[in-house]
Amino acid sequence: MKIGLIGTGRIGAFHAQTLQNVQGVTDLVVADADTARAASLAGTLRVRAAASIEAMYAEGLDGVVIAAATSAHATLIHQALDAGVPVFCEKPVALDVPGTIAVVERARTRAATVPVQIGFQRRFDAGYRAAREALRSGELGWLHTLRACTSDRTPPPAAFLPTSGGLFRDCSIHDFDILRWLTGREVASVYAQGSNRGAAFFSDADDVDTCAALLRFDDDTLATVTATRYNGAGHDVRLEVCGSEGACFVGLDDRAPLPSAEPEPKLSWRRAADPYATFMERFHDAYVTELGAFIEVAAGRAPSPCTPAEALEALYVAEACERSRRTGEPVAVADVRATPGPPAASAAPGGGSPTG
Repeated sequence: MKIGLIGTGRIGAFHAQTLQNVQGVTDLVVADADTARAASLAGTLRVRAAASIEAMYAEGLDGVVIAAATSAHATLIHQALDAGVPVFCEKPVALDVPGTIAVVERARTRAATVPVQIGFQRRFDAGYRAAREALRSGELGWLHTLRACTSDRTPPPAAFLPTSGGLFRDCSIHDFDILRWLTGREVASVYAQGSNRGAAFFSDADDVDTCAALLRFDDDTLATVTATRYNGAGHDVRLEVCGSEGACFVGLDDRAPLPSAEPEPKLSWRRAADPYATFMERFHDAYVTELGAFIEVAAGRAPSPCTPAEALEALYVAEACERSRRTGEPVAVADVRATPGPPAASAAPGGGSPTG
């Protein structure tokens, strides 16, 4: 299969390396608005760089992977649909709800012939999958509490923030998606707060570097979701799933950045000698499995495991959290559905998200 890749920044380069080793991929061509960067990556990986995105499609593709800047996702998905090429796109679908709805509606009309898969890689992580099975099998009893955290070790560059969509849409959206996927329930309402104690460029971009949200699901299950750009101990992504009969914890491996305050901790792990530094380390295996699944989708052997419509549901929650942060009041997700807000400005394709 001939696969195209758009966006040759950090995550794009990582995906390109992965695709070279995915069974069924026989030809890989890369493209970027920054043609020099695309050429550099192509030279490193010994693959081909197209002169432009349009030239790449003109060659004929069996599938395309979009790893460009968040603000370009919607435009690039529409372009892939126009070309009739199965598409994998990193989350989110678009920066805002109206832009996402437009993609959802367009993708729905082409779903039979042009599948779209959105990149929420935690769905392919062994720990999250095991937790989902434990919950759905009845092993944990009825669910009462979920506690999720996503903590970056170091902040992204200032230039990333204006096109990121903000901390809830860029980072916590992974938690919102995985909580929906794991429980099979919808979030009914949220109450969220954010703060800035780090670099001034977060405030300058009207964003926050740390956030916390309380989610109430439609069955009255409660969840807390926290995120920060400044977790000095390391990149930390965990989930606690607590039920009436048991509990399940995701993210407690030997690289989890969890130094104990106890002088002689009784826990089975000790301070990690080599804690995760980035999301690509933490979710390396999940990304590999995810792209392998896309090749099956592009070949017509499997349905999309994460459609734009599912990504929209996670975005509704992120949007509700952002509104709550700004107003200081709880927000019903139904209100976001009813009043999605104005479209955000788009940007030229290229680049790539520094978060997972």
